[in-house]
Amino acid sequence: IINSVVLLILLSALTDPDQYHLTSAELGGEFEFMDDANMCIATAISLLMILICAMATYGAYKQHAAWIIPFFCYQIFDFALNTLVAISVLVYPSTIQDYLRQLPANFPYKEEIMSVNPTCLVVIILLFISIILAFKGYLISCVWNCYRYINGRNNSDVLVYITTNDTAV
Repeated sequence: IINSVVLLILLSALTDPDQYHLTSAELGGEFEFMDDANMCIATAISLLMILICAMATYGAYKQHAAWIIPFFCYQIFDFALNTLVAISVLVYPSTIQDYLRQLPANFPYKEEIMSVNPTCLVVIILLFISIILAFKGYLISCVWNCYRYINGRNNSDVLVYITTNDTAV
């Protein structure tokens, strides 16, 4: 659903670029926020994500385990990227302050965030990222359990034990 909303926003920005164009003065820097090539790439990624999510949903519904694998791989990749973000925040804590300085002047609560002790800010961000990583890990285990369940259900090598009063086969 989130990917669909992002796709709608991107498509509306592609159809009317003047509505979503931000000047470098508004951004507080010397760079272009989103040009047409980046918009097309973001649209393609959004379409791909919708396709992967639809494949996972279809695979779970029709009990085709192979259709779930692309979504599982995406989740592992996303978890790895978020872990790298957490490691970079831990290794280079000064990048947070640099990032905050690059934000536009009219960014909400920018001054309040900048006034927070840098060590406390790193701890808060790491705590937030840790919560997100724990949730993503839980979702990865859910998808993996779904895959294993469907795989086991469709597997013909399942042993069946029949017990009677005298023997077990």
